[in-house]
Amino acid sequence: MKKLHQLNFENTYARLPDTFHSRLYPTPLPAPYLVSFNANAAQLIDLDSAEMSRADFAEHFCGNRLPPNAEPLAMLYAGHQFGHFVPQLGDGRSILLGEIRNSAGELWDVQLKGAGITPYSRQGDGRAVLRSSIREYLCSEAMHGLGIPTSRALCIVGSDEQVYRERIETAAVLTRLAPSHVRFGSFEVFFYRGQYDQIATLADYVIARHFPDLADAGDKYLRLLDEVTLRTARLMAQWQAVGFSHGVMNTDNMSILGLTFDYGPFGFMEAYDPGYICNHSDPRGRYAFDQQPQVGLWNLSRLAQALSPLIPRESAETVLDGYAPAFYEHYTRLMGAKLGLASVTREDIPLISELLEMMQASRLDYTNLFRSLGQFNSAAEADNSQLRDQFIDRATFDGWAAAYRIRLQQESGTDSERKARMDRINPKYILRNYLAQIAIEKAEKDRDYSEVDRLLNLLAKPFDEQPGMESYAAPPPEWAQHISVSCSS
Repeated sequence: MKKLHQLNFENTYARLPDTFHSRLYPTPLPAPYLVSFNANAAQLIDLDSAEMSRADFAEHFCGNRLPPNAEPLAMLYAGHQFGHFVPQLGDGRSILLGEIRNSAGELWDVQLKGAGITPYSRQGDGRAVLRSSIREYLCSEAMHGLGIPTSRALCIVGSDEQVYRERIETAAVLTRLAPSHVRFGSFEVFFYRGQYDQIATLADYVIARHFPDLADAGDKYLRLLDEVTLRTARLMAQWQAVGFSHGVMNTDNMSILGLTFDYGPFGFMEAYDPGYICNHSDPRGRYAFDQQPQVGLWNLSRLAQALSPLIPRESAETVLDGYAPAFYEHYTRLMGAKLGLASVTREDIPLISELLEMMQASRLDYTNLFRSLGQFNSAAEADNSQLRDQFIDRATFDGWAAAYRIRLQQESGTDSERKARMDRINPKYILRNYLAQIAIEKAEKDRDYSEVDRLLNLLAKPFDEQPGMESYAAPPPEWAQHISVSCSS
């Protein structure tokens, strides 16, 4: 493990021409202090966790002091926001310090979110607030714990500097780590400007850094689109299987590597509702839970359009045609595993869909129902009353349970072995909005960050039974129904 001054910065994105970014320094943050530090994420860049005890640690991770060899910049991109093209977006409050190569040979972007005004701030203040920083910090690590590709969060640095949103809040800087922050909109900006050479330059950069096996292929750009399509399809399947809603699936929030990032008004679904909308700023439900797979394909079509100077249209359409089969194959396999099935066939699809319909009718907690399903007894005439009593329509459940029992009896192994498998894919703990809200209120009111750290540790192992933490798996209390998250979250 290394000290701060020993980190190996390489900064490959800074080597691209100036048309791809703007070089600038972070805006100093007054009197910064450390809110929370994630030792697990620190390992990604070989940072010694003992460094968090340095008196100047917060100064380094809010941008007041720059690590040696950092080359700070804001990335340029455009994007479709709620279906409408915005010709220039870019990092309006995030600054990429550079990239660190770890001992495993991996390059990790180190980005400060909330580091101040950039040329792309669009009259914004360039700051993040403590509330939204805590939400992203916890959710990115929760998604990692669930095995879903995501950006990571190293630490939060706070300040008493006032920031104006719907109310006056305090500023914070989140240090975000990711293999790349290149997004669909990074290509769109040059397509709409007619700068096709830059599209090729960026595509070559992405291939060289992330898909080197494609570099010598004659159809490398088409194969790049194919790789991004498959990664996005799998990501959407994982979101759907775990009940996660992103909330703002604009093309500028879509990772070229199929990562979950740019967390804002996200939400883990509680009472099962396919039309769940987590974003108060999305009244028409463009990014509702059940729309995410379709939006993923729509966004990919925008990426394909941006790559069209490099790829024949017919070939791109063929690649996009592979999205739906890839999504459904992965989603069906995940849902079958959530039911404890070692393999899934077409005949199992009604078993999955009928369960979801019953859950919707009874408004059952999505996470808790699947977790409790592991306790299903497949023996003939077995008593599954505890599970049965969760459903309003018991007769319909009885019919479904009979079919489920027959299907389970076709599997090898015991009920206890099946439960162990199911507990490895059906989490007990998710980042419920009310849990995040409790942590935020403690942090804002009393500078008490203990709940942030407690949730960070809890969500790192979401599938484990954690003695003394059972209350964190409880459905939301009544007051939580009034929590609202929007694009400012």
